Amino acid sequence: MSAVILESSLVHYEALGRGKPLLFLHDWLGSWRYWVPTMVELASSYRAYALDFWGFGDSDKIQARYSVKGYVEQVALFLEQLGIRQLPLVGHGLGGVIALHFASQFPDWVEQVMLVNTPLTELAISRSLSGFSGGSNPAERILGRRLSTYQEVAMESAKTDGAAVVRSLHSMIGQDLTLLLEELEIPIMLLYGTQDTLIQMPDEKILEDLDYNVYAFPMEGVQHYPMLEATPKFNRLVLDFLLHKDNWDAFQVKDAWRRRMR
Repeated sequence: MSAVILESSLVHYEALGRGKPLLFLHDWLGSWRYWVPTMVELASSYRAYALDFWGFGDSDKIQARYSVKGYVEQVALFLEQLGIRQLPLVGHGLGGVIALHFASQFPDWVEQVMLVNTPLTELAISRSLSGFSGGSNPAERILGRRLSTYQEVAMESAKTDGAAVVRSLHSMIGQDLTLLLEELEIPIMLLYGTQDTLIQMPDEKILEDLDYNVYAFPMEGVQHYPMLEATPKFNRLVLDFLLHKDNWDAFQVKDAWRRRMR
Protein backbone atom coordinates (compact mmCIF):
# COMPACT_ATOMS: atom_id res chain seq x y z
CA MET A 1 0.00 0.00 0.00
CA SER A 2 1.29 3.45 -0.93
CA ALA A 3 0.12 6.68 0.64
CA VAL A 4 0.92 10.38 0.81
CA ILE A 5 -0.09 13.01 3.35
CA LEU A 6 -1.88 15.95 1.75
CA GLU A 7 -2.76 18.84 4.06
CA SER A 8 -2.58 16.54 7.09
CA SER A 9 -4.81 13.91 5.45
CA LEU A 10 -3.83 10.46 4.20
CA VAL A 11 -4.44 9.66 0.54
CA HIS A 12 -4.02 6.08 -0.61
CA TYR A 13 -2.78 5.32 -4.12
CA GLU A 14 -1.13 2.57 -6.10
CA ALA A 15 1.24 2.70 -9.06
CA LEU A 16 2.22 0.09 -11.63
CA GLY A 17 4.64 0.02 -14.53
CA ARG A 18 7.35 2.25 -15.91
CA GLY A 19 7.32 5.04 -18.41
CA LYS A 20 5.12 8.05 -18.99
CA PRO A 21 2.79 8.91 -16.06
CA LEU A 22 -0.93 8.28 -16.40
CA LEU A 23 -3.62 8.87 -13.74
CA PHE A 24 -6.87 6.91 -13.30
CA LEU A 25 -9.74 8.46 -11.31
CA HIS A 26 -12.56 6.29 -9.97
CA ASP A 27 -16.34 6.50 -9.83
CA TRP A 28 -18.92 7.14 -7.07
CA LEU A 29 -19.21 3.37 -6.61
CA GLY A 30 -15.66 2.14 -6.36
CA SER A 31 -12.03 2.80 -5.56
CA TRP A 32 -8.63 2.56 -7.21
CA ARG A 33 -8.86 -1.24 -7.35
CA TYR A 34 -11.06 -1.75 -10.41
CA TRP A 35 -8.45 -0.02 -12.55
CA VAL A 36 -5.93 -2.83 -11.89
CA PRO A 37 -6.59 -4.88 -15.08
CA THR A 38 -5.99 -1.80 -17.23
CA MET A 39 -3.00 -0.64 -15.20
CA VAL A 40 -1.39 -4.08 -15.64
CA GLU A 41 -2.03 -4.03 -19.38
CA LEU A 42 -0.38 -0.62 -19.78
CA ALA A 43 2.49 -1.28 -17.36
CA SER A 44 5.08 -1.91 -20.07
CA SER A 45 4.70 1.62 -21.46
CA TYR A 46 3.19 3.74 -18.69
CA ARG A 47 3.64 4.45 -15.02
CA ALA A 48 -0.04 4.16 -14.14
CA TYR A 49 -1.33 5.75 -10.93
CA ALA A 50 -4.74 5.31 -9.32
CA LEU A 51 -5.76 7.05 -6.11
CA ASP A 52 -8.70 6.85 -3.71
CA PHE A 53 -10.67 10.06 -3.38
CA TRP A 54 -11.26 11.24 0.16
CA GLY A 55 -14.06 9.13 1.64
CA PHE A 56 -13.35 6.16 -0.65
CA GLY A 57 -11.11 3.13 -0.30
CA ASP A 58 -8.27 3.64 2.16
CA SER A 59 -8.05 7.42 1.96
CA ASP A 60 -9.12 9.50 4.95
CA LYS A 61 -12.77 10.37 5.43
CA ILE A 62 -13.05 14.16 5.57
CA GLN A 63 -16.58 15.34 4.87
CA ALA A 64 -15.60 18.96 4.24
CA ARG A 65 -13.75 17.79 1.11
CA TYR A 66 -16.50 15.64 -0.41
CA SER A 67 -17.20 17.79 -3.47
CA VAL A 68 -16.07 18.30 -7.05
CA LYS A 69 -13.98 21.26 -5.89
CA GLY A 70 -12.46 19.25 -3.05
CA TYR A 71 -11.50 16.36 -5.31
CA VAL A 72 -9.99 18.63 -7.95
CA GLU A 73 -7.84 20.11 -5.18
CA GLN A 74 -6.94 16.60 -4.03
CA VAL A 75 -5.69 15.65 -7.50
CA ALA A 76 -3.65 18.86 -7.74
CA LEU A 77 -2.05 18.27 -4.34
CA PHE A 78 -1.36 14.64 -5.23
CA LEU A 79 0.41 15.47 -8.48
CA GLU A 80 2.40 18.25 -6.82
CA GLN A 81 3.51 15.88 -4.06
CA LEU A 82 4.70 13.29 -6.58
CA GLY A 83 6.26 15.90 -8.86
CA ILE A 84 4.16 14.88 -11.86
CA ARG A 85 3.27 17.20 -14.73
CA GLN A 86 2.05 16.74 -18.30
CA LEU A 87 0.04 13.55 -18.16
CA PRO A 88 -3.17 12.02 -19.54
CA LEU A 89 -6.18 11.53 -17.25
CA VAL A 90 -8.69 8.69 -17.44
CA GLY A 91 -11.80 9.27 -15.32
CA HIS A 92 -14.90 7.13 -14.75
CA GLY A 93 -18.19 8.65 -13.55
CA LEU A 94 -17.23 10.98 -10.73
CA GLY A 95 -13.60 10.60 -11.81
CA GLY A 96 -14.50 11.85 -15.28
CA VAL A 97 -16.18 14.91 -13.80
CA ILE A 98 -13.07 15.62 -11.75
CA ALA A 99 -10.74 15.01 -14.72
CA LEU A 100 -12.60 17.51 -16.89
CA HIS A 101 -12.67 20.19 -14.20
CA PHE A 102 -9.00 19.57 -13.44
CA ALA A 103 -8.05 19.95 -17.11
CA SER A 104 -9.99 23.22 -17.22
CA GLN A 105 -8.27 24.62 -14.12
CA PHE A 106 -4.79 23.24 -14.85
CA PRO A 107 -4.56 23.15 -18.66
CA ASP A 108 -0.76 23.07 -18.67
CA TRP A 109 -0.76 19.83 -16.66
CA VAL A 110 -3.08 17.73 -18.82
CA GLU A 111 -2.29 16.36 -22.27
CA GLN A 112 -5.55 14.53 -22.95
CA VAL A 113 -8.61 13.26 -21.12
CA MET A 114 -10.66 10.08 -21.46
CA LEU A 115 -14.12 10.22 -19.87
CA VAL A 116 -15.79 6.87 -19.16
CA ASN A 117 -19.55 6.76 -18.43
CA THR A 118 -19.34 10.36 -17.25
CA PRO A 119 -22.51 12.47 -16.78
CA LEU A 120 -22.28 15.75 -18.67
CA THR A 121 -25.16 17.21 -16.63
CA GLU A 122 -26.93 16.25 -13.42
CA LEU A 123 -29.90 15.06 -15.51
CA ALA A 124 -27.71 12.29 -16.95
CA ILE A 125 -27.45 10.69 -13.50
CA SER A 126 -30.12 8.06 -12.84
CA ARG A 127 -32.48 8.37 -9.88
CA SER A 128 -31.06 5.16 -8.42
CA LEU A 129 -27.74 6.96 -8.00
CA SER A 130 -28.77 10.59 -7.53
CA GLY A 131 -31.46 9.54 -5.06
CA PHE A 132 -29.01 7.75 -2.76
CA SER A 133 -29.49 9.36 0.65
CA GLY A 134 -26.53 7.97 2.55
CA GLY A 135 -25.60 4.99 4.67
CA SER A 136 -23.08 2.20 4.51
CA ASN A 137 -21.88 0.38 1.39
CA PRO A 138 -23.44 2.56 -1.36
CA ALA A 139 -22.33 0.17 -4.13
CA GLU A 140 -24.15 -2.75 -2.53
CA ARG A 141 -27.31 -0.72 -1.99
CA ILE A 142 -27.37 0.78 -5.48
CA LEU A 143 -26.12 -2.14 -7.57
CA GLY A 144 -27.77 -4.90 -5.53
CA ARG A 145 -27.07 -8.37 -6.86
CA ARG A 146 -25.08 -6.93 -9.76
CA LEU A 147 -22.28 -6.03 -7.35
CA SER A 148 -21.23 -9.69 -7.16
CA THR A 149 -20.32 -9.58 -10.87
CA TYR A 150 -17.77 -6.83 -10.23
CA GLN A 151 -15.27 -8.50 -7.91
CA GLU A 152 -12.85 -5.58 -7.87
CA VAL A 153 -15.64 -3.22 -6.83
CA ALA A 154 -17.15 -5.59 -4.27
CA MET A 155 -13.78 -6.14 -2.56
CA GLU A 156 -13.67 -2.55 -1.26
CA SER A 157 -17.27 -1.40 -1.46
CA ALA A 158 -17.79 -1.43 2.30
CA LYS A 159 -15.00 1.15 2.73
CA THR A 160 -16.95 3.93 1.00
CA ASP A 161 -18.37 6.68 3.19
CA GLY A 162 -21.95 7.16 2.03
CA ALA A 163 -21.63 10.88 2.74
CA ALA A 164 -18.90 11.11 0.10
CA VAL A 165 -21.35 9.82 -2.51
CA VAL A 166 -24.19 12.09 -1.38
CA ARG A 167 -22.15 15.27 -1.08
CA SER A 168 -20.20 14.85 -4.31
CA LEU A 169 -23.43 14.13 -6.19
CA HIS A 170 -25.00 17.23 -4.66
CA SER A 171 -22.02 19.30 -5.86
CA MET A 172 -22.94 18.27 -9.44
CA ILE A 173 -26.24 20.18 -9.27
CA GLY A 174 -26.44 22.83 -11.97
CA GLN A 175 -23.26 21.78 -13.74
CA ASP A 176 -23.05 21.54 -17.52
CA LEU A 177 -19.83 19.85 -18.54
CA THR A 178 -20.47 20.50 -22.23
CA LEU A 179 -19.27 24.03 -21.52
CA LEU A 180 -15.90 22.62 -20.41
CA LEU A 181 -15.77 20.42 -23.51
CA GLU A 182 -16.19 23.53 -25.64
CA GLU A 183 -13.49 25.38 -23.70
CA LEU A 184 -10.75 22.74 -23.83
CA GLU A 185 -8.56 22.20 -26.91
CA ILE A 186 -6.79 19.01 -25.82
CA PRO A 187 -7.88 15.59 -27.17
CA ILE A 188 -10.93 14.34 -25.25
CA MET A 189 -12.62 10.97 -25.66
CA LEU A 190 -16.12 10.16 -24.41
CA LEU A 191 -16.75 6.45 -23.89
CA TYR A 192 -20.10 5.04 -22.74
CA GLY A 193 -21.51 1.61 -22.11
CA THR A 194 -24.74 1.55 -24.08
CA GLN A 195 -26.54 -0.48 -21.39
CA ASP A 196 -25.51 1.67 -18.43
CA THR A 197 -28.49 2.18 -16.10
CA LEU A 198 -26.68 4.69 -13.88
CA ILE A 199 -25.38 7.27 -16.37
CA GLN A 200 -27.24 8.37 -19.50
CA MET A 201 -25.33 8.80 -22.74
CA PRO A 202 -25.31 12.25 -24.39
CA ASP A 203 -28.04 12.74 -26.96
CA GLU A 204 -27.39 13.15 -30.67
CA LYS A 205 -27.65 16.95 -30.60
CA ILE A 206 -24.79 17.19 -28.10
CA LEU A 207 -22.66 14.84 -30.21
CA GLU A 208 -23.29 16.86 -33.35
CA ASP A 209 -22.00 20.00 -31.64
CA LEU A 210 -18.75 18.46 -30.45
CA ASP A 211 -15.57 20.19 -31.59
CA TYR A 212 -12.97 18.32 -33.62
CA ASN A 213 -10.86 17.54 -30.57
CA VAL A 214 -13.71 15.67 -28.81
CA TYR A 215 -14.40 12.09 -29.85
CA ALA A 216 -17.17 9.77 -28.71
CA PHE A 217 -17.44 5.99 -28.73
CA PRO A 218 -20.21 3.59 -27.62
CA MET A 219 -19.42 0.16 -26.18
CA GLU A 220 -22.36 -1.99 -27.21
CA GLY A 221 -23.87 -4.29 -24.59
CA VAL A 222 -21.73 -2.85 -21.78
CA GLN A 223 -23.10 -1.38 -18.56
CA HIS A 224 -21.38 0.85 -15.98
CA TYR A 225 -17.94 -0.77 -15.75
CA PRO A 226 -16.45 -1.13 -19.26
CA MET A 227 -13.02 -1.76 -17.78
CA LEU A 228 -14.36 -4.91 -16.07
CA GLU A 229 -17.11 -6.06 -18.45
CA ALA A 230 -15.13 -5.79 -21.69
CA THR A 231 -11.58 -5.56 -20.42
CA PRO A 232 -9.59 -6.39 -23.61
CA LYS A 233 -11.62 -3.99 -25.76
CA PHE A 234 -11.51 -1.25 -23.14
CA ASN A 235 -7.76 -1.59 -22.72
CA ARG A 236 -7.28 -1.43 -26.50
CA LEU A 237 -9.35 1.75 -26.69
CA VAL A 238 -7.37 3.37 -23.88
CA LEU A 239 -4.08 2.49 -25.55
CA ASP A 240 -5.26 3.70 -28.96
CA PHE A 241 -6.46 6.94 -27.41
CA LEU A 242 -3.10 7.50 -25.75
CA LEU A 243 -1.09 6.67 -28.87
CA HIS A 244 -3.14 8.62 -31.43
CA LYS A 245 -3.41 11.95 -29.65
CA ASP A 246 -1.42 13.62 -32.47
CA ASN A 247 -3.12 11.72 -35.31
CA TRP A 248 -6.86 11.72 -34.77
CA ASP A 249 -7.56 10.85 -38.37
CA ALA A 250 -6.35 7.36 -37.50
CA PHE A 251 -8.91 7.03 -34.73
CA GLN A 252 -12.33 8.00 -36.07
CA VAL A 253 -14.44 7.00 -33.08
CA LYS A 254 -16.92 9.86 -33.38
CA ASP A 255 -18.02 8.57 -36.79
CA ALA A 256 -18.61 5.12 -35.30
CA TRP A 257 -20.89 6.63 -32.67
CA ARG A 258 -22.86 8.64 -35.20
CA ARG A 259 -23.40 5.63 -37.44
CA ARG A 260 -25.00 3.89 -34.46
CA MET A 261 -27.14 6.92 -33.57
CA ARG A 262 -28.71 7.22 -37.05
